[in-house]
Amino acid sequence: MKELIQKLCASFGPAGREGQIRAVIAAEIEKLKEEYFVDTLGNLVVRKGPAGGKKILVAAHMDEIGLMVTYIEENGYLRFTNLGGIMQQTLPGTRVFFENGTVGVIGQEKNKETREPGLSKYYLDIGAENRETALAKVKIGDAAVYLAPLHQEGKRLTAKSLDNRVGCAVLLETLSRLSAATLPGEVFFVFTVQEEVGLRGAQTIAYRTKPHYGLAVDVTRVGDTPEPEFKTNVSLGKGPTVKVMDSAVICHPKVTNLMMDVAEKNNIPYQPEVLERGGTDAGAIHLSRDGIPTGALSIPCRYIHTPAEMVDLDDVENGIALLQELLKCEQW
Repeated sequence: MKELIQKLCASFGPAGREGQIRAVIAAEIEKLKEEYFVDTLGNLVVRKGPAGGKKILVAAHMDEIGLMVTYIEENGYLRFTNLGGIMQQTLPGTRVFFENGTVGVIGQEKNKETREPGLSKYYLDIGAENRETALAKVKIGDAAVYLAPLHQEGKRLTAKSLDNRVGCAVLLETLSRLSAATLPGEVFFVFTVQEEVGLRGAQTIAYRTKPHYGLAVDVTRVGDTPEPEFKTNVSLGKGPTVKVMDSAVICHPKVTNLMMDVAEKNNIPYQPEVLERGGTDAGAIHLSRDGIPTGALSIPCRYIHTPAEMVDLDDVENGIALLQELLKCEQW
């Protein structure tokens, strides 16, 4: 499992530029001898199970947060905007890389204000002597992501883009363990695009597939660090979460209750989750067409949207177990 997560996290794939990570996921699916298609927006979709029963859409976004170059100074420094939610306090000194391999370091102008500066006060240094040499490496509109290799300490993994490459790993491993014969109906395993900038891929694929039920697989905040920003009982190592509500969705009671029942019957540890701020693809799925009963399974994660996100391998394994048993359930 670690090797799969490491491969996914190392891949380049900011919102709107998911080509590399999509190719990595496609290669893993081909190893499983599963058929897939890529839709117009870039979502990668695997259909598994018999037609005619209830259709379930399971979505994990493959995009990550990033930066996009907006301007190149005459002295070669790059100005940028955000792709998704950037934690400004983590930026100074952070390394990033572009799709072509160019590496840069984020710097910050001297701040004369007492409040936190806007992104206009940050710049990206790729070692260019002037604008001309910078343009030989990058151009306006190029995107970059954090450069932060995966590291393991015990059962804890730390890396960039665990949000949501760990969710993608959960889907891939569930696909490998599930036999189509055990599924009561069609399941669409979808690796979505542009979640970090507005749940966009989930919106289009939910409309296209017309599922009876939806499920997002993502990460969620924890409350087990000193003085967390939000009070929550979610902790690393105590199991995946069953989402009840977040900023974008109030999960359907049928889906939530079914998830909890399946977890309890199979002795899979889980944690109920109410997220005060933030959302997942469930927010777009449940509003598709005339409404889709939707829930979400989340992997607890510390330091979300930083270069060093952290998850627990036991939570990942239990997340796979819960998703596997849930999809085999006849009570949908």
